[in-house]
Amino acid sequence: MLRAAVAAKTPVGLKAKEVMDAGGLVSDEIVVGIIRDRIAEEDAKNGFILDGFPRTLAQAEALDEMLEANSLKLNAVLELRVDQSKLVDRIIKRAADAQAAGQPVRKDDDPEVFKQRLEAYNRDTAVVVPYYEKTGLLSVIDGMQSIDEVTASIDSVLQGLDEKV
Repeated sequence: MLRAAVAAKTPVGLKAKEVMDAGGLVSDEIVVGIIRDRIAEEDAKNGFILDGFPRTLAQAEALDEMLEANSLKLNAVLELRVDQSKLVDRIIKRAADAQAAGQPVRKDDDPEVFKQRLEAYNRDTAVVVPYYEKTGLLSVIDGMQSIDEVTASIDSVLQGLDEKV
């Protein structure tokens, strides 16, 4: 969404570009503004999915405030719960498989880089889970299942939303 807003030269996208060009991190206010603009578009009128957002408690609170100001609300929050040590093993295997196949190894498949990302998740993002748990919106999906099983679990939660509407 951020890149699309910059490319579309929306007012909020131009603010984001200015910050990024200066080497800064785009503020939560700008990111939430981009989300506000995006979910106001016609194709989001019947609903939307935010993937990977919010990542911090401040972002969750800002998102809730923006949604309330626009007479909107979240219907569900999904957490893909994983065993972090097994996740590191998966990353190591994926990197080894890529290398064995003569394919480039992704930068984020470096185990040390990935461990830093997990530390950042545990420090900054994990606190969002209890925030949404208190609202009754949180559904936990076992992320250690196969891809097909994870997909089916997500579909089941989303289908349940259709029945509530």
